[in-house]
Amino acid sequence: MSLPVDVPAEPGAAVPPEQRAAPLARRVAAQARIEMRTVLRNGEQLVITLVLPVLLLVGLTRTSLVDLGTEDRIGLVAPGVLALAVMSTAFTSQAIATGFDRRNGVLRLMATTPLGRSGLLAGKVLGIAGIQLLQMAVLVAVSLVLGWSPSLGGVPGALLVVVLGTAAFTSLALLVAGTLRAEAVLAVANLLWVLLLAGGAVLLPASLLPAPLAELAVLLPSGALGEALRTVLAEGTVPLVPVGVLSAWTVLLGGAAVRFFRWH
Repeated sequence: MSLPVDVPAEPGAAVPPEQRAAPLARRVAAQARIEMRTVLRNGEQLVITLVLPVLLLVGLTRTSLVDLGTEDRIGLVAPGVLALAVMSTAFTSQAIATGFDRRNGVLRLMATTPLGRSGLLAGKVLGIAGIQLLQMAVLVAVSLVLGWSPSLGGVPGALLVVVLGTAAFTSLALLVAGTLRAEAVLAVANLLWVLLLAGGAVLLPASLLPAPLAELAVLLPSGALGEALRTVLAEGTVPLVPVGVLSAWTVLLGGAAVRFFRWH
């Protein structure tokens, strides 16, 4: 008695529905959900992306340990915390997750699936957007409870600034994650986050920093993002210089990420 043998399908033969790849949009959406779950289930990343921004928001608003030079503390702190949330999600969390995915061969494997490289990147971008929507909803709600009264006319401009900031810091994340070893990515991502938080004018205005550092901070992507959000949400107008600086960083870092990123 002969055993049954699987015969390869003839060229041009119809592929059964259960063996067909899902539509691209569904594949990308599934990858985005995976990216979001990865962040939300990781305690360290959850602290950086959500818990710490909330603590900074409440602490800097309700205490006077740090002289902010204004009585409207929430009006100054809230946009800075939103900028910090963008930086935390788009850069720190994304760099660490991508760096370890690259070390473990996940990126190389996913690139060979029907999702492909473009689908994988699209899923990552959508995952970042989903996390940021959650961040913004929580932080804006807490800020409003604390008495924040942003300029509603500045909301469209703020969305533009957030998109630019996300693009710039995601590009930086991919550049770091795609060129360094995973352990180095972890160290560099956390170190840069601390340095930019302390002296990058992302949380508080550059005017509160020492003179030499203040002049440098406004030229960094962190300073440009923070200054742009503070201005647009307070005055309702989009500041051209910070937006221009942020756009330049987006182009520079994006080009470098495309040029030097390694999938394995």
